[in-house]
Amino acid sequence: MDVDAYLNRLGVAWPAAPDLATLRHLQERHLAAVPFENLSIHLGEPIELTEDALFGKIVRRRRGGFCYELNGLFAALLRALGYDASLRAAQVFRPDGTLGPPLDHAAIAVSLEEDWLVDVGFGRFSRHPLRLSGVDAQSDPDGEFLVLDAPHGDLDVLRDGKAQYRLERRPRPLSDFVPMAWWQATSPSSHFTKSLTCSRPTSQGRVTLSGDRLIETVDGVRHEVVLESQAAVRAAYRVYFGLALTRLPTPPGESPLTSGALSPTLP
Repeated sequence: MDVDAYLNRLGVAWPAAPDLATLRHLQERHLAAVPFENLSIHLGEPIELTEDALFGKIVRRRRGGFCYELNGLFAALLRALGYDASLRAAQVFRPDGTLGPPLDHAAIAVSLEEDWLVDVGFGRFSRHPLRLSGVDAQSDPDGEFLVLDAPHGDLDVLRDGKAQYRLERRPRPLSDFVPMAWWQATSPSSHFTKSLTCSRPTSQGRVTLSGDRLIETVDGVRHEVVLESQAAVRAAYRVYFGLALTRLPTPPGESPLTSGALSPTLP
């Protein structure tokens, strides 16, 4: 990995030591610089869960990605910087409180003097590392978080009292997530094939582009605008997310093949 290039992508100088303060800064910068987006699914681009492919996409091509991509590559960066970092699988809680399938999310655990949860691939989530052994509420710019014991040794992570996901304690290699990433990218039942999103936190809230809808939350107030042309959508991707797209993603429900895109494939 070209660590200098990755740090430059985040706008970060080479850190002096792999400590908690540096970890917190790296997480904040990653969230701000690299958007959470599922555009590849709607552009017909292959999603390859290898470190080389992810580095090419996120660092060289200055794109974003979803959980397996963002946390998969960020974990590799943390290890290159001297952290004891490993991927952990999670099941995401549905709105009705039931759990999604195993491995439908990937997060990062970092061991310092104690274990910390780091997640740059869940959309709106904590901006700072969360103490995995903590029993008290942990305050964060994006909410109040609790980490609670769950059945079979797992951990439930809650934001503002609502369960977000159930986290495994065992480490996982990135390759373990390939089958579920394929399902997320191809299944009609997947949330990612049904929606088109590009999102990142800002100093005052969050900005999201969902198709032609630009949504900005500033100090808790939501503003939504419908962009009226493809040129305006392209400009929004460039201005708000730093993405210079050569073509726009196909809206959900339409085949990428009809717009000349390649069918999504995974290894």
